[in-house]
Amino acid sequence: MYITDLPFGVTNWSEVAGQEHVGTTGVATWRTRQFGTVRVRMVDYSPNYLADHWCQKGHFLLVLNGELTTELADGREFLLTAGMSYQVADGAEAHRSSTAHGATLFIVD
Repeated sequence: MYITDLPFGVTNWSEVAGQEHVGTTGVATWRTRQFGTVRVRMVDYSPNYLADHWCQKGHFLLVLNGELTTELADGREFLLTAGMSYQVADGAEAHRSSTAHGATLFIVD
């Protein structure tokens, strides 16, 4: 990632409107900012959230609160807790998220 033409700025995430995305179960609420080609999101997953799709998009993801299970299409699973992160390239490994008790994430893609 190479970031250009972006002056210093501050985001107060509590002031960014959320958009709900219904999962197979539960809801993800995205607060999104777009900076050129870079999308930055604060995402809240409700308890019992399971994504409704396998994602092929590359991300840098940091768990701020809660626990997140990330499942890869090949069957591997990773449990991430607050302070843990993952990174994956576009088109590398299809993945989907779930959480039993809810989680808050910071994602750059």
